Amino acid sequence: MQDTGEFNDRVSDAPSDNWVYRILPPWLWPYAQLARWDRPIGWELLMWPCFWSATLASNAAIGQGLYSGSLLVSHLFLYFIGAVAMRGAGCTYNDLVDHEIDMEVARTRSRPLPSGRVTRARAKIFIGIQALVGLFVLLQFNWFTVFLGLLSLGIVALYPYAKRFTDWPQFYLGLAFSWGALMGWAGILGGLSFAALLLYAASIAWTIGYDTIYAHQDKEDDELIGVRSTARLFGDKTRQWLIGLYGLTLMLMFAAFALAGANLIAFIALFGAAGMFAWQIVRLDINDPAQCLALFKSNNRVGLTIFLGLFFSLLFALP
Repeated sequence: MQDTGEFNDRVSDAPSDNWVYRILPPWLWPYAQLARWDRPIGWELLMWPCFWSATLASNAAIGQGLYSGSLLVSHLFLYFIGAVAMRGAGCTYNDLVDHEIDMEVARTRSRPLPSGRVTRARAKIFIGIQALVGLFVLLQFNWFTVFLGLLSLGIVALYPYAKRFTDWPQFYLGLAFSWGALMGWAGILGGLSFAALLLYAASIAWTIGYDTIYAHQDKEDDELIGVRSTARLFGDKTRQWLIGLYGLTLMLMFAAFALAGANLIAFIALFGAAGMFAWQIVRLDINDPAQCLALFKSNNRVGLTIFLGLFFSLLFALP
């Protein structure tokens, strides 16, 4: 193992005063870092498409006489647990695949695997534990949703390798991170519809946009070691690409909301999200890593705003 004294059991790309270090015993810190419990933005962004989809499906279910408030609430809780578990398993898997790359990147070389604080064998065991939690959550849904969830594993397995063979790894991340836009609808209504597919496509465009901003933090290191990304591909034209990607997100969501019968409140929230997107685009400085990280994290507020719009649309639609 390498000498880890210089890392002080922390990682350089997460707050050192996080709850992880205040509550958990020190021997669990490296595993919390592998699962990114000290950086909740990942599971939050994974969770929002699930929440949007389940709530949008519930809006549609009212018109079909199939609405169940208790079912929606229980599903939202399950998606929260599942998002934390599966994001943690995915990050641990990604760190295993990127072990050598992470040793070459300044922002990531303090992580548990490249710093030597966790062995590859223990990381694999940790993946298994988190995957079992995710499987338990998945088995609470109908069988169509279980099958749909299992289908996502192929995309999840492919994603860490995408940066090696394409300039669009953010697209593959979008395919994986947006899968909840299909799961939420299937969990409520037992199948899929065009509205769910539109929401899935919107979530993919959103993911490409926010992860491009995130990837600008590492573009210099990525160029040196040959890692590809949309940040490198778009370069100085990132702002124009974001206008297109975020604009596509809004148009697809508008169509999905209309098809599902969401009311005016959902569209007002979508207008609010449009303002947040515009703020990100105007503020963006691709050469300021700290600002890129802050703008990336601001997408959690976008996800929350859209969810609240759909949720209150649902409440006001109830007879």
